[in-house]
Amino acid sequence: MKITAAVTPAPQQPFEIRAVELEAPRADEILVRIEAVGVCHTDIVAQAGAIIPLPGVLGHEGAGVVEAVGAEIKKVAPGDRVVVTFRSCGHCPNCDKGLASYCYSMPMLNYTGARPDGSTPLSADGKSLAGAFFAQSSFATHCLAYERNVVKAPSTIPFEVLAPFGCGVQTGAGAILRSLDCETGSSLLVLGGGAVGLSAVMAGMLRACKPLIVVEPLAVRRRLALEFGASHVIDPADGKPLAEAVRAISPVGVNFAFDTTGRPEVLEGAMACLAPHGTLGVVGIPPPGTKLPGDMTMAMTFGHSVKGIIEGDSDPDSFLPELFGYYLTGRLPVERLIKTYPLSEINRAVAEQHDGLCTKPVLLPQPRK
Repeated sequence: MKITAAVTPAPQQPFEIRAVELEAPRADEILVRIEAVGVCHTDIVAQAGAIIPLPGVLGHEGAGVVEAVGAEIKKVAPGDRVVVTFRSCGHCPNCDKGLASYCYSMPMLNYTGARPDGSTPLSADGKSLAGAFFAQSSFATHCLAYERNVVKAPSTIPFEVLAPFGCGVQTGAGAILRSLDCETGSSLLVLGGGAVGLSAVMAGMLRACKPLIVVEPLAVRRRLALEFGASHVIDPADGKPLAEAVRAISPVGVNFAFDTTGRPEVLEGAMACLAPHGTLGVVGIPPPGTKLPGDMTMAMTFGHSVKGIIEGDSDPDSFLPELFGYYLTGRLPVERLIKTYPLSEINRAVAEQHDGLCTKPVLLPQPRK
């Protein structure tokens, strides 16, 4: 079928809105009409050519309506509202333990720009396009997905709010609720106040973390962090070393630090902020070759840990419904992060996020009535 997609033509090039061909769903595939899709930092890293071969179609925070299903599909039916997230195999030891984001096949299923058999469902002008990004490529009016990466969604949550749950929200909230499993009343430092960091702040409030400190250079995001419940915010431009600023608030250090920046100097500073037996969780994508932060002697002396985090250690079939429940009861106000744009304005959305004019851009691929 003919669809419209935002194509990345080459590394570091702007997105181009094009008509492309999408294959009909195979027996194990689900055709989803995309009503909203979030723009995530991982998409921007991929746009630079760092993840999948280009040209191709990115997008991995889709939300929409099932239009057709293959013969093997039992989980959803045409007409179902779904969030589209990352794919896992469902039968490796980690999937069996509910650790879907550490599926043994995670790279092959999400990061190659193709199906596991090497084919891609997308083409343009008779030439293949990289697709199946996070088993969806949802910067488009339609995408193909699988049973393991779709989750039914409540009819009471708008699509533009549902979309970021597919990655950014479950990553930030999951880091606090699952990966780090912050104890009630523990101290928490969040480094970076973008959508992932602010989702972590909301989850920190669910665990009554105190103090809950956010480091963020943009004043508008610092204000949001305070409104979401942060007890303190720090502007890194103030000039104080990070550890000094944090220990002025929590002299013993913090039980948990959560980095969304990927900046080596921030990671080093975060290690110096940890209380004895503290843990640093990392989701920000650092430059290639970045070494683990901190000093080994200090880590041994104080029992410090560094934990890499993918998708908030989420098992989407159980964790996303939990997050929907928090949203519906007003405890996860994700809608306050979001600014919507037509798919055709994807480059403006990316630029405005970069410039701090919005926190979470969400694209609307379908014509608005």
